[in-house]
Amino acid sequence: MRLQMMFFLCVFLVSGAWAGLNQPPEGFTALFNGKDLDGWWGLKTEDPAKWRALPEDERKEKLDKSLADIAQHWRVEKGVLINDGKGMYLSTRKDYGDFEFLVEYKTVPKADSGIYLRGVPQVQIWDYTEEGKFKLGADKGSGGLWNNKNGQGKDPLVLADKPFGEWNAFRILMVGERVSVWLNDKLVVDHAQLDNYFRRADPIPRTGPIELQTHGGEIQWRNVFIREVGVDEANKILAAKSKDGFKSVWDGKSFAGWKGPLENYEVVDGAIRCKKGKGGTIFTEERFADHVIRFEFTLPPGGNNGLAIRYPGKGNTAYVGMCELQVLDNEAAKYAKLDKRQYHGSAYGMIAAHRGYLRAPGEWNFQEVTVKGSTLKVEVNGNVILDGDLGKVTEFMANSKHPGLKNTDGHFGFAGHSDPVAFRNIAIKSL
Repeated sequence: MRLQMMFFLCVFLVSGAWAGLNQPPEGFTALFNGKDLDGWWGLKTEDPAKWRALPEDERKEKLDKSLADIAQHWRVEKGVLINDGKGMYLSTRKDYGDFEFLVEYKTVPKADSGIYLRGVPQVQIWDYTEEGKFKLGADKGSGGLWNNKNGQGKDPLVLADKPFGEWNAFRILMVGERVSVWLNDKLVVDHAQLDNYFRRADPIPRTGPIELQTHGGEIQWRNVFIREVGVDEANKILAAKSKDGFKSVWDGKSFAGWKGPLENYEVVDGAIRCKKGKGGTIFTEERFADHVIRFEFTLPPGGNNGLAIRYPGKGNTAYVGMCELQVLDNEAAKYAKLDKRQYHGSAYGMIAAHRGYLRAPGEWNFQEVTVKGSTLKVEVNGNVILDGDLGKVTEFMANSKHPGLKNTDGHFGFAGHSDPVAFRNIAIKSL
């Protein structure tokens, strides 16, 4: 009887040490249940667009093969997920867009690992003491966006790794392409744009899986949690960065400081909205040279409007201004056959923007536009969809002339086209 009691006491003490693991904080969901690999499959470093394009039967075959590989190299012990340093990477079967991700890990000397965000590498994990990799940046520690070529976020801001044998904790916040990383409560990446490793010129996918990469040595994972970030929170996160120098150009209640056919617009719930069936270009009294514009906008189904950039104050902004940046419901059936330089974020008739990053009609989008010299950069919902130089454009839609292309300054405004498109929280920073 005494031996039996001691046995149960030992079981209680051992299981009690990990019984509290993998219990998500409020608002989070556990991706790892502490018992098995339900909800996961295997991937390597591969373009999500390619395996998503596979026929259903080939994708099912890929899934089955991956699970066989995962079974060889991954196991669960006492509420901890363990990999032997080999095999495929563990990937969520579900895709995620904007999210907050929490995970703890513990690894061994000379191991190399990482976390793929929406299937794109990666938040780096490695041995910060291995001199052989100092030339690659290992001495700077884990947490950086190591595959970034733009230099932003590639190296962590501080060395935050704990000694081997101790658990490290990541907090990763991702909105659009923008990634912030905390390692052991220290900020190591601050709102950096994650490069698309597979197609450098394109934004990363709007949604995708979380992958736990591993090679070169055993790594353990636990407390793997995720919280999906909603539209309002995402917009606040994007707006909270680099507020310095921005000045509101809209008071939320009147057209003070604005000119043009103001009678064709209305104020609705703190937003400027074009009246249905009306239009024309309204614009700020102030003129701007190089500047950054921030605002939120919402489109009705099939909505069409535009941003007047360096507008002289009269005429068709698409031609007499530096350009008109399109504001358009890209998915509306009536726009299916437009020139690619007419979709949302495009410099009308000159440079096409990447598509697929707008939210559904009726939801608020966050956009930032940087105008510098002859260059334009357009970021919508945290994704850079256009980054180009109008001074290098040689082919124009319908061979139309753009006499305002070389304007060095002008007004900012909205070019309405009969649809009730609304704008709010409009601010500009002069550069």
